[in-house]
Amino acid sequence: MQKREISTIAGKNRIISNIINAMVGRDSFLVLGHQNPDEDCLASMIAVALLLTKFSKKVEIFASDQLHEHFDYLLSICKFNSIGIARSSDEVGSGTDTIIICDTPKRSMVSYTDGIAEMFSRPEIVKIEIDHHLQADSEYIGDPDFSLVDEASSACELVGLISLKMQEQTELLDQHQVVDLLSRNFVLAVLTGIIGDTNMGKFIKSRRERRFYEIFSNLFNELLSRKTKKGSNFSNKDEVFRELHRLSAKEEECFNYMMDRKRFSNSIGYSILTAEDMRYLHSRYDPDMIISVARATADALAEESGVMSLVVYDDDSLDDGLVQFRARRSQDFRDFDLRKILSIFGIENGGGHQGAIGFRVEQARIGDLAEYVEKIVTGIETALQDTTRV
Repeated sequence: MQKREISTIAGKNRIISNIINAMVGRDSFLVLGHQNPDEDCLASMIAVALLLTKFSKKVEIFASDQLHEHFDYLLSICKFNSIGIARSSDEVGSGTDTIIICDTPKRSMVSYTDGIAEMFSRPEIVKIEIDHHLQADSEYIGDPDFSLVDEASSACELVGLISLKMQEQTELLDQHQVVDLLSRNFVLAVLTGIIGDTNMGKFIKSRRERRFYEIFSNLFNELLSRKTKKGSNFSNKDEVFRELHRLSAKEEECFNYMMDRKRFSNSIGYSILTAEDMRYLHSRYDPDMIISVARATADALAEESGVMSLVVYDDDSLDDGLVQFRARRSQDFRDFDLRKILSIFGIENGGGHQGAIGFRVEQARIGDLAEYVEKIVTGIETALQDTTRV
């Protein structure tokens, strides 16, 4: 069936709501785009993946084609935001329950392998589509109730629209401890796609597209001016890529700092960042970068330990009297549901899923941070042994 504009605002809102519910409620996502991806395709894939990481979801991007070196900076965002990049079917993890297809006019243009194509025939796998290519020889790829296919300047604009609808759901964000949904990396990814597909607005086809383009470009330029140390609006793709490159280098520095503080018990790789450590990090890096790199550190330590990880940071800059904990499970270890940790230690301020959780503990309850973390690690080790004995 040929793709057409969604006929009503209510219909569009219903589809966006379905997509948000799937992104929050499902567990393992594979993000696809078209063959030989351009800026909008790859940037929309990364932008939607970044939204998923905010809810601690397992997400992979499939990109088998050789990518232009400009895209190295976009791909570095993936490294520090728990986003896997698969180059073949063998690299795609098991358990995918949701496929998201971005910026692709029809199924024959999707970049995938026979193994991934087989997933499309499985009804239990939800297929979400985000695309702005209408009519001509286009055809729907996603499930009807999950296809955000509409007139827009770019696929990234539609991802931006989803993010704004998410941003309105404050109760949902609080429940999942999402601090900064519209992070700087997310903003840069969306802006990359909008600039790439419209050539700074020159290739807009209708008044409606221009209105949407102006709304989103003004919004994201405003966000960038707040989140970027140099106040500026980006005027071309090269400036965007230079900013992405600068960020990737700083993320590497931040990551190395956190990994330098790693320790290991029998089963757990963990890193403790004291209030002094966090003051140093805040003097050099933005808060959203610190959060995303902490997530990447948890991923790296989980795989290095082979079982699970724990990253702890005493962030007094938040002035909320809470210490942040993030735990992740190695991809090869599935014998323990991390949510059990919350019940073992009577922690109510936290949540997540089987393979990844986040929680917060009052500083007044902790006392000496290193000593408290050692007690947590010992308690988890005991629970892991009990699981093994069962």
